[in-house]
This record gives sequence, C-alpha cells and structure tokens, in this order.
Amino acid sequence: MPDIPFRAFALSFGCTRKTAPMKHVFLSICTAILIVGMTLSSILILVRATHYVTSVESPLPRAGAIAAELLLGVVLLLGTVWLATHLAVLIFAPKSTSSDGGPLG
Repeated sequence: MPDIPFRAFALSFGCTRKTAPMKHVFLSICTAILIVGMTLSSILILVRATHYVTSVESPLPRAGAIAAELLLGVVLLLGTVWLATHLAVLIFAPKSTSSDGGPLG
C-alpha cells in the first residue's frame, strides 16, 4: 500500500501514479457503457413518442406533438453527445499544473 493518507487513497479507488492507465481504461469502459445506454434509451423514448404522435387524429394537436417530439429529440440526442464529449475530456485531458505566479512578460 502506498505511503499516502487513507482518505486520499480511498478516494482514488486504489489508483496511484503507477496504475493511472488502468484507471483510464476502467473509466473509458464505464463511459462507453453509459453513452450506449443513454443513446439506446433516448431512441426508445423517441420511438414511443413517434408512435404516440402518429396516433393523434386532429391536425392541430398533431402539429404541436410533432414540434414537441422534435424538441425532445434534439435535447435528448444533443445531451448524449455533450455528455460523451464532456466525460472524454475529463478523463483524457492532460492535467495542467498551476504555476506559483510570477511575471507575465
């Protein structure tokens, strides 16, 4: 066990500097599973919404339902893409070290 405080070790899930790539692999797999699940669930929601919209008889409520379905589709699918890119950046972006300050020029 590394010589670091217990709380820091517990929060790192046992991943130290030597095992950081394994942490990235684990997080990548979890992220991929999460993204696939979110995409499939959003597609299922949109299929159910399409089925409901096509069963509406009156033209005016049908037009409103179509607009709501388009908005729902854009929000769900863009949300999935945003979450995927956000998680990928959080996992794989290089960690910047903060400087101690000093002259800028």
